[in-house]
Amino acid sequence: MQILFVLIPLSILLLTIAVLIFRWAVKSGQYDDLKGPAHSILFDDDKHMVPTDKPSTDPSADDSTPDLPPDSLSPGTESPDSNETPSDRQEKSS
Repeated sequence: MQILFVLIPLSILLLTIAVLIFRWAVKSGQYDDLKGPAHSILFDDDKHMVPTDKPSTDPSADDSTPDLPPDSLSPGTESPDSNETPSDRQEKSS
């Protein structure tokens, strides 16, 4: 019974704090637009990341390495077969 003298004031204090935090959230506009953030994820806002056919004007994107044809590999390497599994390659090497 004596614990009630501690728990009742403590629960009233916690309820008061919760109500004050809720009032602050409402007054500061936290609940003004509930659907906007949920719909904003659907819009494409990263147009700068989509590749285009235009050449880049960024000087740091300058590639000084020449483009090699896909069949030219460095000496001693073989072209990987797309249908080949690692066990097939192991059988070939032995």
